[in-house]
Amino acid sequence: MAEGFAKHYGREKIEAFSGGSKPAERVDPKAVEVMKEKGIDISDQQPKLVTAEEIEKADYVITMGCGVEVCPVCSDSFVPQGANSPIQVDEKTIEWDLDDPSGKSVEKFREVRDKIEKRVRDLLENLQNNNS
Repeated sequence: MAEGFAKHYGREKIEAFSGGSKPAERVDPKAVEVMKEKGIDISDQQPKLVTAEEIEKADYVITMGCGVEVCPVCSDSFVPQGANSPIQVDEKTIEWDLDDPSGKSVEKFREVRDKIEKRVRDLLENLQNNNS
C-alpha cells in the first residue's frame, strides 16, 4: 500500500520500491480492494524480497513495524514501542510502527491504509520542504 501511495502522490518526483524480509506469494486481495477505494490500483504489484543492496542504494528506508527480529534494517537497539507516529531510527531509516493487517478484517486494512496514506503524504511534504 505504501508503494502505491508513494507512486501516486510522488509521481515523477520520487522512485518508490517496497519489499519485505518474508514476502508473501501475492499482494493481499484486501489490500488491493481498499486501495481501489482510493482510486489506486496495486493489483499488478508483486511482493518482493528486499536486499541489502537495495537498502544501501536507497536515500530513505521506511520500515512498517517489523522490529529487529525480522527487519534487516532495524538496529539491534531499536524496538518499536507502539508510538503511533514515525520514529527516526537514523539519518536514513524511519520506522512507521504500523500494525500488519495480514489475516485481519477489511476494516483493519482500511485503518492501516489511512495511516499509511497520511504518513506518505507527510513524508513527501517534508522531502519537498527540505529540498526547497
